[in-house]
Amino acid sequence: MPYVLIIHEVADYHAWKIIFDEAANIRKDAGEISYQLLKYEHDAHNIVHFSRWSSLDHARTFFESPELVEIRNKAGVKAPEFIYLNELENGVL
Repeated sequence: MPYVLIIHEVADYHAWKIIFDEAANIRKDAGEISYQLLKYEHDAHNIVHFSRWSSLDHARTFFESPELVEIRNKAGVKAPEFIYLNELENGVL
């Protein structure tokens, strides 16, 4: 299963979250299946977006698109780091 881990700093979480939610349909159309949002324990401006995708190619195409670069700029995202991952194993303890 393909996943993407994005770590980025946002200027204002609430403003970023509005734009993130508005982009739900374009994320879904691009191949995002599910997501989790996390924040650093002591820094609410560092957001982690962990998502499952239909394919890494779809994810890479989406995240590198000019449309998404514009959305990130509008949302106040600073220097995002994208990590593309393939699942090796999954379990519950």
